[in-house]
Amino acid sequence: MSHTITTAGVIGGGAWGTALAQVCARAGLAVTLQAREAEVVEAVNARRENPLFLAGVTLEPTVRATADLADLGSCDIVLAVSPAQHLRAALTAFAPHVRPGLPVLLCSKGVEQGSLKLMTEVLAETAPQAVGAVLSGPSFAAEVARGLPTAVTLACPDPMLAQALAEAVATPTFRPYLADDVVGAEAGGAVKNVLAIACGIVEGRGLGRSAHAAVITRGFAEMTRLAVALGGRAETVAGLCGLGDLVLTCSSPQSRNMSVGLALGRGETLEAALAGKLSVAEGVASAPAVRQLAGRLGVEAPICEAVAATLAGETTVDQAIAGLLSRPLRPER
Repeated sequence: MSHTITTAGVIGGGAWGTALAQVCARAGLAVTLQAREAEVVEAVNARRENPLFLAGVTLEPTVRATADLADLGSCDIVLAVSPAQHLRAALTAFAPHVRPGLPVLLCSKGVEQGSLKLMTEVLAETAPQAVGAVLSGPSFAAEVARGLPTAVTLACPDPMLAQALAEAVATPTFRPYLADDVVGAEAGGAVKNVLAIACGIVEGRGLGRSAHAAVITRGFAEMTRLAVALGGRAETVAGLCGLGDLVLTCSSPQSRNMSVGLALGRGETLEAALAGKLSVAEGVASAPAVRQLAGRLGVEAPICEAVAATLAGETTVDQAIAGLLSRPLRPER
């Protein structure tokens, strides 16, 4: 099957969706960006900008916005960029417009609450006629939109489709690396947001760089265990979609998830930490789902569990830290 790709649709007009629309346009595609907010649609079409979610970036002229998901049905590829906990609703609404074999590139990172499903599983349930792939890796929306160098994982079981998708979205500053392990790619992206909250707490509490490095390293072990238990491969998680994303998200207050952890570490409530933020910190919603999923699979994930318990108000930050430090001594591997 040949894959000629000249048009792209993007579901979700937030910062990441807008940045990916910009990437696709720079790659030479005609882009239709779907946004729920009328002011975003108007601003993109009238002024080539998205001041609500990505201020200061002038969008390419080949990006047009719409509020109607039906307008994406004729696109050659669709990038689904709704927040993880809203992806099912977005894909359910889009499903009547999905033709058989439409490639849908899943760009949301998380585990769905309740079902404990990954995003490819949500796509399979809502639009089984689509062909799913995963785009994940270390990428801040503002940097990608400005054209700064970025490398990501593009995971798809079909090697020919993977190559076609990568060639369609690649630019001189946006480089996809191919993988066939969608589960590993998704697991990395989902868990790293939870771990970023933990790193933010460490930073906010002033526990030092040594503790910060320890959380990243031991958190990476949790991420790998969970990915393998789900059927993914350890080497996938050791790439851009796992370790790479973890390093970025856990090392910069620009990360929405780390900024939430920073606030918690400084003694703020979760409500205060989230107040006034338009963009979603995926780790807050994913933490309880990751904890439940790890429990179901029998995977040891003490850092993710501590974050989930802290967010739920079951323990304080100091109690969570003390609990982690008092765990029995054990081999590193």
